[in-house]
Amino acid sequence: MTSSNQVPFQLGERRLYPDGLLRARRGQKQWTALVEVKTGVNELSTEQLEAYLDIAREQDFDAVITISNEIPAIAGLHPTKVDKRKLKRVAMHHWSWSMVLADAVLQKEHRGVADPDQAWILGELIRYLEHPRSGALQFDDMGPSWVTTREAVASGTLRVGDKCAPEVAARFDALLRYVSLQLGRKLGDDVTPTLSRKELAEPALRSQALVQSMCTNGTLQGSINIPNAVGPLVVTADLRAGVVTCHVDIAAPRDGRATTRVNWLVRQLRHAPDTARIEAFVMHARGTGTAELLRAVREQPALLIEDPKKELRSFRVALGLPLGTKRGRGRGAFIDSIENAINTFYGDIVQDLRAWTAAPPRLREAPAQPDERPALTSTALSSQDGTEPDEAAAGSTAEGDDEPTQILSRITTDTAVPVPASAHPKP
Repeated sequence: MTSSNQVPFQLGERRLYPDGLLRARRGQKQWTALVEVKTGVNELSTEQLEAYLDIAREQDFDAVITISNEIPAIAGLHPTKVDKRKLKRVAMHHWSWSMVLADAVLQKEHRGVADPDQAWILGELIRYLEHPRSGALQFDDMGPSWVTTREAVASGTLRVGDKCAPEVAARFDALLRYVSLQLGRKLGDDVTPTLSRKELAEPALRSQALVQSMCTNGTLQGSINIPNAVGPLVVTADLRAGVVTCHVDIAAPRDGRATTRVNWLVRQLRHAPDTARIEAFVMHARGTGTAELLRAVREQPALLIEDPKKELRSFRVALGLPLGTKRGRGRGAFIDSIENAINTFYGDIVQDLRAWTAAPPRLREAPAQPDERPALTSTALSSQDGTEPDEAAAGSTAEGDDEPTQILSRITTDTAVPVPASAHPKP
């Protein structure tokens, strides 16, 4: 791969200077892309990107790559809108600095780099991006429409058609993506927001759902997928109540009594705070289940069992924390309260939970055999008669006596029939 900076290109009467050009070769194939980079609070402009797309099309390049602090609400979605007709022959990709930093840490610290020189270069890149003056900023602003939208939600006057609502919805999804990247850096794995297939195919559906939720319930909700966790970590920000709630659902064991199943869950929540809420749901039932705080369930598991005859289906573990209202960063800020809630809930609860698995079937143990075989009572003659060691030793009268002769002698003696005296001939 080769790279160079400030490559000049002529577009009509204008001379344009993209920040870089990337060219990768593999065998006979070649892939080329123009690169545009923004740092700090600078944002990408539609006019500039459309001009680079025209250059790429004229030069028969494959793509235009942009890097900035802007975080798209959905992975693969570009934060800057351009004419879709210009994307027919040239692709456009966006990387946020947060994603670049997270991927670099994940590769170096968790997956490893075999080449020492490449590992050193990657480490220097991480060191540079983590410096406060690098221009690679954290997610630190909910946008200019945040205060207006929050106040409208609190007063119940927000409408679906308000222009400020979609911007806040997009910033909330961008915040979830940013927190996912930060958590993935700590865990050494890919943590991503959870979206349905329809939302991935049509990002507008996700925005509409968030706006509708803010207007109806005053809430913003999303979830993140953590590899090998028992389930998605769901985050709900209640703008009216001022509470952020994280919860996760876990299936109940399929055997044992109801109290046994509750105790199975409680044992795993050894690090969870007493203020965590536990909900229990039964089979073939809709709606909410029984709910109690963890401190009460620890002392009396039966509080979650409304009807012992009904089988428990699943549990929900939830934790509520204060929700900040400020637009930026710092104490009392919305961004910090969401990030703190997710990290606390995962560290105290989710990482300790394990899904239930049935025990494998065990072989039945064979009954113990007695040391001595029971003697068989039979009047029938057998070749095994007289083979016991004691009888054989007692019946041996002389050296060289063969066994058939002894057996025949016993048979003749034992089975002789007495003859009446009248039957004998007189002398």
